[in-house]
Amino acid sequence: MYNSKIIGLGKYVPDNVVTNNDLSKMMDTNDEWITERTGIKERRWVKEGDGDTTATMGVKAAKIAIERAGIDKDDIDFIIFATLSPDMYFPGPGVQVQHALDIKTVGALDVRNQCSGFVYAISVADNFIKTGMYKNVLVIGSELHSHGLDKTTRGRGVSVIFGDGAGAAVLTREQDTSKGILSTHLHSQGEHAEELVVKAPGMGTRWVTDIIEDDNKDDESYFPYMNGQFVFKNAVVRFSEVIMEGLMQNNLKKENIDMLIPHQANLRIAQFIQKKFQLSDDQVYNNIMRYGNTTAASIPIALTEAWEEGKIKEGDTVVLAAFGSGFTWGSVIVKW
Repeated sequence: MYNSKIIGLGKYVPDNVVTNNDLSKMMDTNDEWITERTGIKERRWVKEGDGDTTATMGVKAAKIAIERAGIDKDDIDFIIFATLSPDMYFPGPGVQVQHALDIKTVGALDVRNQCSGFVYAISVADNFIKTGMYKNVLVIGSELHSHGLDKTTRGRGVSVIFGDGAGAAVLTREQDTSKGILSTHLHSQGEHAEELVVKAPGMGTRWVTDIIEDDNKDDESYFPYMNGQFVFKNAVVRFSEVIMEGLMQNNLKKENIDMLIPHQANLRIAQFIQKKFQLSDDQVYNNIMRYGNTTAASIPIALTEAWEEGKIKEGDTVVLAAFGSGFTWGSVIVKW
């Protein structure tokens, strides 16, 4: 048996910064309202004509991660791409990455688990490596939300939250099973699927001919819906549960956490968890104030920045945790 370990990290965010004041010119909102409820001050949105897509942003992050891993692109044995915003309905962006990086014909898998997508993708990569099936796995989380948001007052409750960006990690074998990814923990509760949802386009809701023929400007099913208070209440409970689950499986206590990287959904959720686990500011990494919620990209972007800033060191116990649409949630316990 092997463990897997992260040997390379990379991120990419668009250059275009959209502040809360910028949003106040598009919809009835203001900086104080957004900051108080979410902690977000600005986010990155792809600017028309820049050429960034979910796949291309993922490729840019992946190139950095592969270079930092100190391996050649052809050493990659498998690609896993987590996103809710693929360039095309199908195929998914995993194969686009394989082509863009000119990697040999390895497998490419797409993960559609929204905010917990990167945690799920890491779990899949970890188990592929642990079983000996693959040695080096490239995991990407990338999102382009801004093209699919309702940027009017009607959609302000959701649209102010989301940003664009990508993060990537390269995982490889680690023979010392006291190091690397110690365990992953995944859960779902589909009864709440419609509490955080985009219903269309979906074959279960509308015929394709109707979608093509109708004037859909007033069809809200194409935009994200979120029952904010309900999501918040569930998130703080599930975050706590799944973090404790991971710690207990590895005979660790909350005092053993050196760095917690929570999914960047809402700064208030992260602060609630920080207080509950009695962690200092140096033990939790948040960047939602700069990037908003980048869904599957949020954890790898934050993990990359925390590592770049020297906040994660060899031997540290690092915890990744996410909760989101589905509902799905999960955690990863890492000995760095």
